[in-house]
Amino acid sequence: MSDNYRFNPPPGWEIPDGGWAPPTGWKPEPHWPPAPPGWQFWLITSSAPRADTTPTDSADARAPAAPTSGHDTSAPDGALAHGNLARSTPPAEPSPELRGGSDIEPLRTRIAELETEIASLREQGAPVELDDSRVLQEVGIYRYHHPLENAAAYKARLADLNAEVTVMVRNKTAVLASDMFTYNNSLARGRKMTGEFSKLMLRAYNAEADNCLRTLRAGNVVTAKRRLESCAAAVAKLGAMMQMRINPGYHELRIRELELTADYLIKVQEEKEAEREERARLREERKAEQELAVERARLDKEREHYLNALNAIDPAGDGAEELTKRLEEIDQAIETNDYRIANIRAGYVYVISNQGAFGPGVVKIGLTRRLDPLDRVRELGDASVPFPFDVHAMFFAEDAVSVETALHRAFETRRVNHVNLRREFFFATPSEVREALLELQAGNLLDFADYAEATQFLQSKRYWPETLKLGPVL
Repeated sequence: MSDNYRFNPPPGWEIPDGGWAPPTGWKPEPHWPPAPPGWQFWLITSSAPRADTTPTDSADARAPAAPTSGHDTSAPDGALAHGNLARSTPPAEPSPELRGGSDIEPLRTRIAELETEIASLREQGAPVELDDSRVLQEVGIYRYHHPLENAAAYKARLADLNAEVTVMVRNKTAVLASDMFTYNNSLARGRKMTGEFSKLMLRAYNAEADNCLRTLRAGNVVTAKRRLESCAAAVAKLGAMMQMRINPGYHELRIRELELTADYLIKVQEEKEAEREERARLREERKAEQELAVERARLDKEREHYLNALNAIDPAGDGAEELTKRLEEIDQAIETNDYRIANIRAGYVYVISNQGAFGPGVVKIGLTRRLDPLDRVRELGDASVPFPFDVHAMFFAEDAVSVETALHRAFETRRVNHVNLRREFFFATPSEVREALLELQAGNLLDFADYAEATQFLQSKRYWPETLKLGPVL
């Protein structure tokens, strides 16, 4: 008795139906995909008595060659067209290569190992996402779990929470377990072993909780909570025989500790940022006050000079009228300067961009009280950015603070940074900001430019690598 075989074409091979078998010398078409590794070209169909005659050298008696996975563009001599393919007798004893080869068994073994590993992972629960960048994008802007007014209040709450954790550990209620477990038919020894094993489990759980606290960063509390949840589930699984698990109340305390710590870190970060912004604002105001004071001293000196000159000449002379006019201009400048010294809300609202640093379509809307507002723009374009800023609009207003606030509110949904609202960058075009400024009608639009010159940026692109010449992409 011998097995009958049928040809098993790989996926994508255009083979006629009806038990077709490849003739001698046949090869697959060049455009067909290669056979998968370990593919069995011949499958057993049934058993049939073998003939006692010795096979002849005829085409029907010869075993057809196994199709090769390579794509040979030259058709073998004698190969038949698809329209009239002849049936050929499958090999009486197919070679290991045709039946799948000796490499098939290791592959089956590896598949079984992977299936076992997948089943084990499913029993342990879903994997914990540890990529903070992905988690932060999923949760969006950070929301406080236990909102308090300042970092000191969070620190006090954390101290109270740690006291509650200590009480549960001291009272041995942090871990729940069965007290009816016996060891060697001894209930006392079973309870002792359960207590020792509970301490070990609690130590492992607390180690994971403390590690989550040490690695906690502002905003990645979601990852830390998932890790701690996974640890509690692992303790329950390992202690299932003794009905051992972490007390849900204790676990809730540790979760609250993670949340409060994350809130504390965020609050500290916000307070530092606010302090830094306040220092920057005070520096800006001091510079503005110094500039205005220097300007007032210069105007006083110039006024005294022209006044002395006017007193020294004949009031009816030719130069008296010009000197008087110049004195009036100086008095007007002194009045404006004194007004700006007294009114801290007066200043310039500017709209600037930096195409080389932030790409097109991004502007910064800010405020300065400097005597020369371009000094502030030049400071912003220092070594912290690769190219200087381009000025699109310079807008003077007696209440520049309200104008700036109104503009920020108008483009609130287009903020680049939705977490730190002191970062005054917006996805907007200069023309859109100009329209918003004109609608406010609260000052004088001194200058406006719709397009950025970006001279240094455009000149530098010539020397960039080809892959970077498109510029920044946001």
